[in-house]
Amino acid sequence: MSSPHAKVKRDGVDIVIDVKQLVVGDVVILDAGDYVPADVRIIESINLKIDESTLTGEAVPVDKISNPLKEAEIPLGDRINLGYMGTVVTYGRGVAIVTSIGMQTELGKIASMLNETKDEVTPLQKSMSQLGKLLAIIALGITLIIFLITIIEAYVFSGGADFEVWKEALLTSIALAVAAIPEGLPAIITIVLALGMQNLVKQNAIIRTLPAVETLGSTSIICSDKTGTLTQNLMTVKKVYIENNFIDIDSDIKKNDALELMGIYGALCNDTKLQKKDGQYIKIGDPTEIAFTDLSIAIKQDPIEITKTYSRIYELPFDSERKLMTTVHDFKDGRYAIIKGAPDVLFKRVIHVHNSSTDQVTSFEKANHEMSSQALRVLAVAYKKIDSKKDLKTLTNLDLEHDVTLLGLVGMIDPARPEVKDSIALCDIAGIKTIMITGDHINTAVAIAKDLHILKDKDLAITGHDLDQMNDEEFLEKFENIRVYARVSPENKVRIVEVWRNSGHVVAMTGDGVNDAPSIKKADIGIAMGITGTEVAKGAADMILTDDNFSTIVNAVSEGRTIFSNIKKAIHFLLSCNIGEIITIFLGTTIGILIFSTRVTTLTAVQILWVNLVTDSLMAIALGLDPKEKDIMKDKPRNSNESIFANGLGKKIAWQGTMLGLIAFSAYIIGWFMTSDTSLRMITAQTMTFIVLALSQLVHAFNVRSQKHSAFKLARNKYIIYALLVSVVLQLLVVFLPFTRSIFKIIMPTLTQWAIILGLIILPLVIVETTKLFKRK
Repeated sequence: MSSPHAKVKRDGVDIVIDVKQLVVGDVVILDAGDYVPADVRIIESINLKIDESTLTGEAVPVDKISNPLKEAEIPLGDRINLGYMGTVVTYGRGVAIVTSIGMQTELGKIASMLNETKDEVTPLQKSMSQLGKLLAIIALGITLIIFLITIIEAYVFSGGADFEVWKEALLTSIALAVAAIPEGLPAIITIVLALGMQNLVKQNAIIRTLPAVETLGSTSIICSDKTGTLTQNLMTVKKVYIENNFIDIDSDIKKNDALELMGIYGALCNDTKLQKKDGQYIKIGDPTEIAFTDLSIAIKQDPIEITKTYSRIYELPFDSERKLMTTVHDFKDGRYAIIKGAPDVLFKRVIHVHNSSTDQVTSFEKANHEMSSQALRVLAVAYKKIDSKKDLKTLTNLDLEHDVTLLGLVGMIDPARPEVKDSIALCDIAGIKTIMITGDHINTAVAIAKDLHILKDKDLAITGHDLDQMNDEEFLEKFENIRVYARVSPENKVRIVEVWRNSGHVVAMTGDGVNDAPSIKKADIGIAMGITGTEVAKGAADMILTDDNFSTIVNAVSEGRTIFSNIKKAIHFLLSCNIGEIITIFLGTTIGILIFSTRVTTLTAVQILWVNLVTDSLMAIALGLDPKEKDIMKDKPRNSNESIFANGLGKKIAWQGTMLGLIAFSAYIIGWFMTSDTSLRMITAQTMTFIVLALSQLVHAFNVRSQKHSAFKLARNKYIIYALLVSVVLQLLVVFLPFTRSIFKIIMPTLTQWAIILGLIILPLVIVETTKLFKRK
């Protein structure tokens, strides 16, 4: 691949050199299509326009001038006499002097910020690390306690412990330690997160890092770019002022002759390249000019046919000094110049107003002010009849752009996406604060923010310059009330993300340009745009939106909450079942001798491991695939610093695990005392305990599907039914097949015992459903 080159003037000669050879002070020549090779000061501009969207996020190319600017501190997007490395010349030509190269450029500073940003652990990784340590301590403690109690009992009640006692105590303790740790949990979490990634792909969100799926669910702040994410990234004509009336451009447009003329003139005084394919228009050009083409289409005109019928015979291209563009066309009633440009410039040149007896433009000046106050970008359209006998080559701007007839004003804006307002309302319900961060002007940002209900009565909107004037203490006092940041720099964006993160929030940051990359990487969950996003932004992101839509972020947050909820369900299920197993063994080891007058073993090591195997994996994975609860977005975001056992989960796991253990131990007591043959008492009791513990845990899986709602009123989860059937069949095969009964040292229960087993199995569901009912009431 060839490295980028630059055209420079050295020793009075124009030469092409490698960009690496540029030095500060070089004179660079810029033409349409060139990349700006370094940060430069424009010294000559001939209709020069530069696309700075990679740095500012704003799609409209910037008109560049060579004149000095008076203000001392100007936001990056308003430095119209400077050019920046990595931006593209879209129109005109210019000459500039190199002021910064390499890492000293604005692009280089962004690269430095990216290198300084370190990856941090996610809330789920923190929780799993804490849980792992806790379970390791518990497992070691249980192993030691059960082993010691078994040996002590042997010495106290049997006068000593032979090799078989030591062997049994060791195997039981180890088996119980294995049962105490949900060894399948890491695999289950990975499966749940991976399946969550698949679901998000279907919803137009690509996750680049697995833990980011869950982090989404903890999001409490969404810092969103405006252009293309909250808005459509499409300049759209909203209002036309013509014949002293405003016309709203919507689906129900009332056309008149003047509006028809505006559509024709807007399509003709226009450099948009148009094609029609499969009934759809393909438009390439400046966003503002495309808006005029869309106006023509909106009023049921064919701009392609218009340009063919009234071909352009002469033009004066847009000039940043004139602030006008003029084209000349032949019509049936003569030759006309069509002029489009800044209203304040055209108003001074008006001698007639279309379909009016007056030459006064007062009403148009008021209309211009009104539309500007609504953050609309306003352009005026005028025309002038010229002598068709005049030589076109002799026509100047004095001939074409003075003494004109004013047709009307066109007000346009990049409108909000229609679905975003509902998504932001849903964020408010979910306790998620939406903050707009944009490189656009503050008036435009405020208008869009109010329309979307981001900016409310007591909220503030500030510029990047305002933020630069605040020290850290002042910013800390105000940041919670600031909902809109306009004309911000990359450093501003990083500072905004940091202040929210330092206050304990989980922050999602969206962006598409190179300027967004540092803040995207700094955020807990960085989100890049898939359509308009640069490769740098995508490389720094955790998630990429394939539709560039804010609503997709909200859907992803909902999915993230569901995934974390399902992981909690799996943990709830696994730990409560493990506690049940521990309680069953512990009660038999500690008070068994008092109840049965002899040392007993409630479950053998192989039985413990089988129960752990059958109940753990399949049902836990099925719980991880539970459908989304309908009120998942009504809960407030969880605190990323709180334990996974917060909000009562730890207590639920403890009492429900104890419940399972007591039910299983009850099965042992019943099996022991209902057997008259003393030689079969222990094996009968172990058989009933073995079956009850395994199957009651499977039933308990339905309890943990919701902390509030009845298991009978939840959305159907086919996976949990499949897992239940497979697990029950496996358990019953162990009981019904003679060779497996001998391996597990159990017997076939009688019909009476089966009836008791069935009653004990469904008891966890009855108990938990009853407690839920009382809580709901």
